[in-house]
Amino acid sequence: MNFHLLRWNLSLVTTRQTKEPFAVVATNLICGQHKIAAVYDRSYFSPLYLYPDDKLSDLFNDDPTATPSGRRPNLAPEFVANFSARLNLTFISDGKGDLIKTFGPEDVFYYMYAVFHAPAYRSRYAEFLKIDFPRLPLTSNVELFRALCRHGEELTGLHLMDQRAPLLTSYPVPGHNTVEKVEYKESERRVWLNKQQYFEGVPPEVWGFHVGGYQVANKWLKDRKGRQLTYDDLTHYQHVVSALGRTIELMGEIDEMLAAHGGWPVS
Repeated sequence: MNFHLLRWNLSLVTTRQTKEPFAVVATNLICGQHKIAAVYDRSYFSPLYLYPDDKLSDLFNDDPTATPSGRRPNLAPEFVANFSARLNLTFISDGKGDLIKTFGPEDVFYYMYAVFHAPAYRSRYAEFLKIDFPRLPLTSNVELFRALCRHGEELTGLHLMDQRAPLLTSYPVPGHNTVEKVEYKESERRVWLNKQQYFEGVPPEVWGFHVGGYQVANKWLKDRKGRQLTYDDLTHYQHVVSALGRTIELMGEIDEMLAAHGGWPVS
């Protein structure tokens, strides 16, 4: 399935069974296995669009749902028909709809991404998420669908690093920028790289935020132990911290939004 990510695409990455807390991430890149769990859990990729295999003859790739680019949404026709009927919106086979009369594959992806990041969803279905793929509840409320699409799109942009949240941190002390010993001091809200240098302004909830089994803000630096960080590395880490902070905010907002529309189960 990886060749579908050789061209522009979005993909969900998750696990079928896990010993770690449930995680799902968005990617537009080809990745290896075990990317979202700290143990042996296997990662599964679900690309949004399926592209024709150029090695096969067009005779075997003639699909009436394909767009001019040849790609088609990786969504079951029964799912599309069900969701379309619930929302009373017409499905278009590429891109995003106007969410007034139409919706598209990317709207479905963003809706899905928002739902899967709802803390209440993860809590309610925690036992099921340990043993099987996440299942997507469908709403009939167009207003809720639009709002979740907006939040899911922002989350996706943050996680792909295509969108930037305002910086939370500073890196005030010049020096050699080598990662020697990573240490977080909550009272100072500082992440130390070595005895002289640190990132300042890292909130405790951001420092402790996990994706699957990984403590993201810690792991990113520990994976670079012994390395001298460049300016781009230092800037990128600060954007990672900001993305995590905004992710935490959005997850809370998604829960509030769902609660305001009747809570679980979504209908």
